[in-house]
Amino acid sequence: MTETRDAVADLRRIAFLLERAHESTYRVRAFRTAAAVLRRRDPDEIARLARTGELVRLKGVGDVTARCVVESVSGEPPAYLQRLEAIEPTPLDEAAEALVEALRGDCHTHTDASDGGSPLREMVETAQALGHDYLVITDHSPRLTVANGLSAERLRAQLEAIAELNAELGEGFRVLTGIEVDINEDGSLDQDEALLAELDVVVASVHSKLRMPRAEMTERMLAAIDNPHVDVLGHCTGRMVTGSRKRPESQFDAAEVFAACAERGVAVEVNSRPERLDPPRRLLRLAAEAGCEFTIDTDAHAPGQLDWLRNGCERAAECAVPAERILNTWSVERLLTRPRG
Repeated sequence: MTETRDAVADLRRIAFLLERAHESTYRVRAFRTAAAVLRRRDPDEIARLARTGELVRLKGVGDVTARCVVESVSGEPPAYLQRLEAIEPTPLDEAAEALVEALRGDCHTHTDASDGGSPLREMVETAQALGHDYLVITDHSPRLTVANGLSAERLRAQLEAIAELNAELGEGFRVLTGIEVDINEDGSLDQDEALLAELDVVVASVHSKLRMPRAEMTERMLAAIDNPHVDVLGHCTGRMVTGSRKRPESQFDAAEVFAACAERGVAVEVNSRPERLDPPRRLLRLAAEAGCEFTIDTDAHAPGQLDWLRNGCERAAECAVPAERILNTWSVERLLTRPRG
């Protein structure tokens, strides 16, 4: 008897692996769109459409995705999926692998409420499948219009959606509220202070005027670090090391900034995005020597990118970052009761 396969799950798995491999958005979107279209249909109907060749008549299902569904319905893993599954991640050394195993959540992620590619539920389901205990949703703040940053009103609506989802999920997994808030040129934060106080995790990042003079950038970052609502300093140099958006590091007094982070209890983010890998190793070592706490985050904008924590763990292990000072090795209860400011 032919084994039944879940065609929608196969499409989602292909999209996940493409995202993890940092493949083009249009290719990923083809599989996510097809999965969303077919997710609303009965498996028997999907099987019938596959047999009759009518899948491609559905808006959002193309030739490649239809072929994958036909293979799934026949009981075989799609060839496209088999090719992707055969690509093994680069092995990590023992110290880095131990950090991967120790991480319990991800403190910097985006949904389609700002510039992410998938809705809240899709990100949460993927985090659960990866074995996380929690996921912090940190969509952008309003000033970053190019990323569809959330106004105070839209952020409040998201908080309500997260509360509803947590009630549905019950015990065993927690979605935490958060924001990646822009650090304005004067060091103030791009969101209502009272609203920031309600959030579980606030990641503060510089996204504008990245070539600001060293002294001014230092003062800008110090002002943000001094804000009692800030938990994490995001991708501190703003550099881009690959792709068409290559960008040099912002210039600031790293020793002074990291000393302030250590004093104020603001964690330094180890950003795992392949094009960022921020901070550079020399600065990561400096932050560790300064006594800083850390988070290792994916800065994921798609479900498959939630599996990028390996990148940050590898760099943290290389730079002797102590596991006990990485906040997302902590339980959600300890994370939420951590003193601020």
